[in-house]
Amino acid sequence: MKDLRRYLVLKYIQYLVLSSSNAISTFLGLLGSLYTIILLQSAKVSSKSTTVLISSLAKADILVSVSVVSEMAVRTFDVSTSSTAFPSALLQNLLTANAHISCLLLSCVAFEAYLITFFPTESRRLRTVKNARLTSRIIWILVTAECALFQADDLLKASSTSAPTRSPCVLLFHFSSTAAALLRSLTYFLGILLRTVNVYIYYKIFFSMSNR
Repeated sequence: MKDLRRYLVLKYIQYLVLSSSNAISTFLGLLGSLYTIILLQSAKVSSKSTTVLISSLAKADILVSVSVVSEMAVRTFDVSTSSTAFPSALLQNLLTANAHISCLLLSCVAFEAYLITFFPTESRRLRTVKNARLTSRIIWILVTAECALFQADDLLKASSTSAPTRSPCVLLFHFSSTAAALLRSLTYFLGILLRTVNVYIYYKIFFSMSNR
């Protein structure tokens, strides 16, 4: 559990403290996720709701791995920029999806820590493996839908120049562009809210443990 706590601290710093990811934090995050996935396969680690959330958090870094490997392949084989416009947008959307999944899962872990600290008995029915798996699945589905919308918007933007002015593609482009812009604004404010809530939760937990 100490290793899992260190991993959570690393992920909190990476996604909820740092304003943007960098090469060092990304590399350490990938190493930590790989180690955590291996660690969770051990029979010594009991299957609890927290470990289910941490496992889903670690698996989210697969998206980062795909993006990093693909970018290295593009640079190695010197692929032209024009032919990689669509893949580049996809890889960027995968990184965005990873960040959003990680922030939501970290917030779920923080909320569970809050329930364990202040409502251990009352919240026992909520803190089940089944609910944790369901929560993780819902988060993945929602963020996958978000990623699909962003990718469709990028695709329509790339093809809008060659489309006729009154074609249905133009109407679809305006709709997807508006929806994507609204969703980006929503996720931006949601990210600020999650950071604030996480700070408040751990502030309460820290002073509660100090008083004890």
